[in-house]
Amino acid sequence: MLLITVLLVVLGYLAGSISTAILVCRAMELPDPRSEGSRNPGATNVLRFGGKKAAAITLAGDFLKGLLPVLLARWAGVEEIGLALTALAAFLGHLYPVFFGFAGGKGVATAFGAILGLAWPVALAALATWLLMALVVRISSLSALTAAVVTPVCGWWFDLPLPQNGVILIMVLLLVWRHRSNIQNLLAGAEDKIGTDRPEG
Repeated sequence: MLLITVLLVVLGYLAGSISTAILVCRAMELPDPRSEGSRNPGATNVLRFGGKKAAAITLAGDFLKGLLPVLLARWAGVEEIGLALTALAAFLGHLYPVFFGFAGGKGVATAFGAILGLAWPVALAALATWLLMALVVRISSLSALTAAVVTPVCGWWFDLPLPQNGVILIMVLLLVWRHRSNIQNLLAGAEDKIGTDRPEG
């Protein structure tokens, strides 16, 4: 079982390393997301210059590469710590993809997919928080950050096993770090609202 767990963790990282944004933009003959807008290879940036279809495909791909490795690990019957490490590996793959020079996206959709595979009530609570914030403030980064900070609390509320909630906490800390430029913009009142065309930063 240890070997299976190690293989699943490696597979999770490799799956996460597949940059959906870059591949979608290449397939649809759009500019490289690393050179346009916020230069972040993620769905929000792709939406700015590629339109809703490209962004939706990017979002789905980023979500699935977080979810599927965890579901595969669950199907294989690995222990809780194996599930948690597979989820973290997929998330880290998105942030630091081996196939794209270790320069990846911010990880919101991939984290959500991984957390959904770990504990769907926690993921749905985070999604509800994001949707509520998006409706109220209409700022994608602030919505994502708020949902991220709430997620470990939801994990504690739902009595999630320590390895899983510990991994969720690590994801949250990395998400906040990856959004540091957005946080600076928020403090300066310069962060774009959903539907605007200027880059987040």
